[in-house]
Order: sequence, then structure tokens, then C-alpha cells
Amino acid sequence: MSDTDLILSTFRRNARVNAVLLATVTAADLDLGDGRGGWSVGQHLGHLAGFRAGWLSHISPAHASGLPEVVAGTEERFWLTTRDVAQLADALDRGDEAALNAVQAALTEKRGFDGVYTSHPAQFLIHTLVHDSHHRGQIMSLLRQGGRAPIEMDILDRQTWAIWRE
Repeated sequence: MSDTDLILSTFRRNARVNAVLLATVTAADLDLGDGRGGWSVGQHLGHLAGFRAGWLSHISPAHASGLPEVVAGTEERFWLTTRDVAQLADALDRGDEAALNAVQAALTEKRGFDGVYTSHPAQFLIHTLVHDSHHRGQIMSLLRQGGRAPIEMDILDRQTWAIWRE
């Protein structure tokens, strides 16, 4: 497997991990926060979708076109525009597909993205993986703090880690 194929495969696994997490999130979970002014579960999820659309609008505007907007406001103060977890999952799925398409187009055309990810267009996918992992950790912590049963968290941990161990 080439390095690029490995990155593309890993990005697809990351999408599966996000899907497993989202399948356990309820509309009530979206409001879970730390009580100290940090983002809620919903804001973290909305930010994940917005991250894809935002970066794509800079590096490949054509691929960002038509992506759903699930947050409104400013970078410092924003809120969800939907409370439908399925819509959040769809926004992430569509953002992932657009990201893959943008990177594959750049690879086919043997170019990087202007101004960023100039060493290799797949660096955008790696950036997204690291970003998602950071926010998933925060979401998991908020779910625990919000009262999610330890057995439920253990099941979720096993399901997500199993994807990485394939």
C-alpha cells in the first residue's frame, strides 16, 4: 500500500469512528458542557463539520460548495443551527467526501493547495484526523461528566478502538 493510499484509508477509518460516536449521541447530549464556559458536545460536533467546510472553502472552494452549514455565529461565539444528530452526521459525511474528492483532485493534477498543505495535499486529511481526535476526546469527557454510564462508555471505547486495530 502506498503512503497516499494509507492516508486515504486512515481518513476513511476516522469517518467510521466519528459515525460510531455520533450513533450514540442523543439530542439531549448536544447540550452537555463542562459548566465552565467550554463548548458543549453539540458545539464540538458542529465545529468538526464546520472545520471541513471552512478549510475547503480556502483550499478548494468548488469542493466546499453546497456543504451544509450546521453552525452560525462567529468563531468565538457560535451555536448549532440544527438539533438533529442525523443532520450533524450527514454534514460530517458530506464534508469527508468533499475533503477526499479535493485531495484526490489535487493528487491527480499533481499539485498542492495554494498557501497551505503545500508539501502534499493529503496533509489536509492528516490535519483533519488530528483535529477530530482532539475534539472526540473532549466529547467523550463531556459524555462521561454528563452521566453516561461507565458500561456505555466502555462499549463506545471498544467499538471505536476496534476500527483502528483492523
